[in-house]
Amino acid sequence: MTSLARLVEQFDPGEPFEAPAYWLQGGTVFNGLSAALSLQAILHRSAAGLPPLKSAQVTFISPVTQAQTFNSRVFRHRRSEVSVTVDCMSGDDLALRTTMLFAEPRVRQATLEPLECRSYKVPSHCQVQEVDRQVVTACGCHFEMRPAGGSLPVSGDENSELLMWVRHQDAQGVDPAVALIALVDSLLLADTNGFIDPAGITSASWTIDLLQPAADGQWFLINAFNQQAREGYSMQDMEIWNESGQRVLWARQIVAMLT
Repeated sequence: MTSLARLVEQFDPGEPFEAPAYWLQGGTVFNGLSAALSLQAILHRSAAGLPPLKSAQVTFISPVTQAQTFNSRVFRHRRSEVSVTVDCMSGDDLALRTTMLFAEPRVRQATLEPLECRSYKVPSHCQVQEVDRQVVTACGCHFEMRPAGGSLPVSGDENSELLMWVRHQDAQGVDPAVALIALVDSLLLADTNGFIDPAGITSASWTIDLLQPAADGQWFLINAFNQQAREGYSMQDMEIWNESGQRVLWARQIVAMLT
């Protein structure tokens, strides 16, 4: 089984990439991996270095069913900001398009600190969540999960909040932002809490914002909650907190419910 650390070590954006079977998610490559490798492709090709990743917008266009290639282009480069697009191709088909903003910190007197994380049990005091292969796809084996509150996927619970401590099984040496993007997509969507049986859902678009430069970490608390569902689509928000209680990432997904 190829870990994220090993996979990134072997990844060459100049060559077609075949995801191992244990990184598949239904009929496609795990979305979090495709988005993370889009960032890795940019970092690999940027010899001069880039400012910290500040934001990413991902549009999922078609399933990844063939070897992936990553085509990147810098379309705006200012003194403190760089904007880049990456097209992830599945064979000859466009699978996802990602726009990323890299930005240096700005010195300003006005600051507003985010609300503190609510108090939860630390990971060592939470039980390990056993992976249900009927609910979680093969890529779930790359993450260790410990419920910290809320509901569980496919539990039939009306509470649409997921709260889980999550860490990579192995992300040693991986750029912190790359590892974080792969990690944030590790949970089943909060929409599935109310399901009694597994059902078809897929992400249509994904927005990711990092409040400060990504840093190395072990455990991260993922808080995912379904804001609204209507006419076959739902809107899910996610917050990611580190073990020090700092919010490190905010994300939003538009989810298509297929069945």
